[in-house]
Amino acid sequence: MKSATITSNPSLSPTQQQPWKLAFFFCFLVLLCDGADIGILAFTLSSLKQEFGLTNVQAGALGSWSLFGMAIGGFFGGWACDRFGRVRVIVIATAVFSVLSGFSGFVQSYEQFIALRFTACLGLGSLYIATNTLMSEMVPTKHRTTVLAALMTGFTLGSLVITSISAWIIPSYGWRTLYLLTFVPIILSIAMYFLISEPQSWKESRALKLSGAKNPLQKPENPYKAIFENPKHRIMFILWSMSSGLLLFGYFGVSNWLPSYLETELGIKFKEMALYMAGTYLTMMFAKVVAGLVADKIGRKIVFAFGTMGTALFIPILVYMHTPENIGWLMITFGFLYGIPYAINATYLTESFPTAIRGTAIGGAFNIGRLGSVIAPVAIGYMAMQNSIGAGLLLMAGAYFLCGLIPTLFIKEQQYDPQKA
Repeated sequence: MKSATITSNPSLSPTQQQPWKLAFFFCFLVLLCDGADIGILAFTLSSLKQEFGLTNVQAGALGSWSLFGMAIGGFFGGWACDRFGRVRVIVIATAVFSVLSGFSGFVQSYEQFIALRFTACLGLGSLYIATNTLMSEMVPTKHRTTVLAALMTGFTLGSLVITSISAWIIPSYGWRTLYLLTFVPIILSIAMYFLISEPQSWKESRALKLSGAKNPLQKPENPYKAIFENPKHRIMFILWSMSSGLLLFGYFGVSNWLPSYLETELGIKFKEMALYMAGTYLTMMFAKVVAGLVADKIGRKIVFAFGTMGTALFIPILVYMHTPENIGWLMITFGFLYGIPYAINATYLTESFPTAIRGTAIGGAFNIGRLGSVIAPVAIGYMAMQNSIGAGLLLMAGAYFLCGLIPTLFIKEQQYDPQKA
């Protein structure tokens, strides 16, 4: 195989011998921009409410429209990964969200903002699927969870970056300037187009499809038909759709409203709140790397369960047991638990399906989950009007617990090797 030849040639540079390292560099930066762009809404939410005179429900709907756009983009992105290639999807999706998010800084109404945000999120929704599928097919099995977990720290670093620059830019220059910075990632899409090639397993699987090889997974033209005709794939698809829905319901509900919870209900000033969130994101990055290393040693399932159920149990502690003296430590502990599930989810999910249908399967399952999570920001907004944001966060705790329970009981780990066609 080509990959074996490259690895064994001592005359080639380390990057050429292990091409996944250059791909990792670009995917990490793409997810950093992805995380920053998703996080940008949370830190501009108060400014948007004030400028356009929004209610809590309308503000929460901005997060829901974002998730809806990401879900639709993820569906098409997963299918496009199988049809056109993982790298090509990353390049196009990055360019789309970069340009449209940048133009969000010029909107003059709530409706204009929703339209641009929804369309930008069509690109954002493809990136989690495409980057993790690409890396899972390029990295050896014994290091896969560690590398994919490290990759997901890029997403968290993006949240940290947007937290830090928000505290500086918004008070001095306004929320619009923050969105103008999102034009920058288009540079990454151009560079990646010229420097990164598709993984060998995808090339071989694609060649088998085009040659009409007699492989039962290749027969149906519609990849969703291949998923649902095979009982094993069908069950995995349904289980992962349920688990992903619960994970994303909890994750995006918390991430959209936690800054507002600290600022409005706990009375923490904006810059101090940003500092707490920065500490939380740093802890999440550390947790993801540790979780990846541990999962490669003891298994994906047990670490995933620890992260999801631990998060579920800690949210009530954060809501009911905080004081001005301990809130910083509570946020750091929460960040550690909160970071674990996303570190493990990608590897656990990609190893549940074969190469020929992997992009479609994980794109479909993950984004059916996203559709289910669309109501999370609105749900917390509604509960904030009726009760409090803290009460809404407790609902997220229940989602996290069920998210961990489903794979623990029903999903076997390491079912397929992503490096094989």
